[in-house]
Amino acid sequence: DEQTGLHVRSGQELTHFKLHPGEEVRTPLVVLQFYQGDCIRAQNIWRRWMQAHNLPRPGGKLPEPILSSCSGGFFPGLMCNEADEKRFIDTFTAERIKLDYWWMDAGWYPCDGVGWPLTGTWKVDRKRFPNGIRAVTDHGHAKGLKHILWFEPERVHPGTELYEKHPQWLLGADGNQKLLNLGNVEARKWLTDHIDKMLTEEGIDLYRQDHNIDPLAFWRGNDSKDRQGITEIRYVEGYLAYWDELRRRHPDMLIDSCASGGRRNDLETLRRSLPMLRSDYHSFQGDSSFAAGNQGQTYGLALWVPFFGTGVYYNIKDHPVYVARSSFCPGFGYCRDVRKEGTDWDLIRRITGDWRKISTFFSGDYYPLTKYGLADDQWIAWQFHRADLDGGVVQAFRRPGSVYESARLKLHGLNPEAKYTLMNLDSPEKTKATGRQLMEEGLLIIAKQCPSAPIVIYQREK
Repeated sequence: DEQTGLHVRSGQELTHFKLHPGEEVRTPLVVLQFYQGDCIRAQNIWRRWMQAHNLPRPGGKLPEPILSSCSGGFFPGLMCNEADEKRFIDTFTAERIKLDYWWMDAGWYPCDGVGWPLTGTWKVDRKRFPNGIRAVTDHGHAKGLKHILWFEPERVHPGTELYEKHPQWLLGADGNQKLLNLGNVEARKWLTDHIDKMLTEEGIDLYRQDHNIDPLAFWRGNDSKDRQGITEIRYVEGYLAYWDELRRRHPDMLIDSCASGGRRNDLETLRRSLPMLRSDYHSFQGDSSFAAGNQGQTYGLALWVPFFGTGVYYNIKDHPVYVARSSFCPGFGYCRDVRKEGTDWDLIRRITGDWRKISTFFSGDYYPLTKYGLADDQWIAWQFHRADLDGGVVQAFRRPGSVYESARLKLHGLNPEAKYTLMNLDSPEKTKATGRQLMEEGLLIIAKQCPSAPIVIYQREK
């Protein structure tokens, strides 16, 4: 206003360069929004803008919630094989776990002796996949599953094909890992054509790109004194152009962005992809001691990013429902080594079924209902509300050290005069309340078990 102001400064961290005649560069994308009201209203304005203007729309549609599973982590060096991938798919299908995608992570290419980090030869390892990845994708497609395949084209390990055959495309010192320079037009064209061909020939539905290397030193090490920042600019321009061309050639395909787990959540990346593994920290841990970290990630990330993913491994001994619900989000993965005996498939059906019941609400407005914190003795809770569906969901968590058996949570976004039916997923009984009661008096949630993760779905009565 006229009395106060806000000074904002942003841009690329280091730039000191000249441009050659006819040369152009672009700068980082910035979005500035104005709002009136409290900060939570501001965050929901942001979430709505993200969904309307900055989420990918393959086939012209916003992405639906995704349930997936993966054999990753169950094989030494993540080096999976065709027979076991099919066995995993068959078992989940036979147990009536309705997955949307089968996820094949790292390790399907030649990487003997090192394991999955040996990136740079982007060919299928025919010793473990004699019929190509296509044999697995066809097998999954026949059972109604789409297919995710992991790539990490930017990090190039010594001894691989890119390292040995195309050193002119790489940034970095000999003998060490190098960075494929996406600012090099020839390198980018080769990569685009090569990956495009693989996606088509191997029947891949979702392209997953990881990035386990810090690029800044490689960029700056390639700049002359009068061109500082140019390599970074050209690289990022090339990175975005690479994805744009893949999307043009595969208009119905989603891209999953990953950079050691959710470290590339910039606007441009999120405009083209979904962060299906929001973080490697705490991700896919079954121990309940990791649950608070996963709750904290949802609490904070949902303020900014409408669609993200994570998952858990099967663990029946240590509060499995509490652990799994702590990771519920738009992209949810649930993994089990099907080669082991003793799986409680009823439990897995219950967990994945609960996720299905609430997943449609994750795209709505988001309201934290408690203060943020990771303390073992507190409750934490939030609400997702879909105004277009006249309903929503409340997720609450009583952590292991909490002495309180109940919490009263004031909801948001409801019609005060309307009546709502409420259903706790852990109880067959339904209750009713007005919007005014739920917003002013609050929703009483009782959780006698400790730890506990009650979920309440509410729906406006017609």
